[in-house]
Amino acid sequence: MRRVLQVGAAALALALTTMGCGYHQVGAAAHIPANVRTLEVPIFVSKVQGYNTETAFTQAVVRELNTRTSYRVLTSGDGSGADAVLKGTIVKETVSPLTYDSSSGQTSSYLVSVTANVQLVAHDGTVLYKNDEFAWREQYQSTQDLTGFVQEDGAAVRRMGRDFAEALVGDMLESFR
Repeated sequence: MRRVLQVGAAALALALTTMGCGYHQVGAAAHIPANVRTLEVPIFVSKVQGYNTETAFTQAVVRELNTRTSYRVLTSGDGSGADAVLKGTIVKETVSPLTYDSSSGQTSSYLVSVTANVQLVAHDGTVLYKNDEFAWREQYQSTQDLTGFVQEDGAAVRRMGRDFAEALVGDMLESFR
């Protein structure tokens, strides 16, 4: 009897671990309607004063869609040739000091946070995906000279754009209604 219980428990444990593994081919779990083959991604709108954030994020989303999906991605036009349009608006961007250099008293790392409204709208006006508070954060180190800091700020935005795009495209592919 004890041996039967052990075998049963092992089989149950194996079944539970394989059921939730989430393995699938890229794009296989997408719930985008089959008739959507072309996506347009216009430059995100920015309601913040962050330099170039909307462009960096839009470019990163386009790259991520081209890498992870088989959709044809358009970046300009009025959306009339696309099956769906991915619209984004950056509504909040903050830079907060995280750590300080005790010897100089200057900030040595910052946290950049960005919040965006994102929605994918089909050609017929049906909203396929919507997230009014898609947020992303990244920490970056500052340098001692101002020139290096400004350059790092742009690099941080591009890195954050890549991570933001990866998370957004993943959420879109897995979260369609």
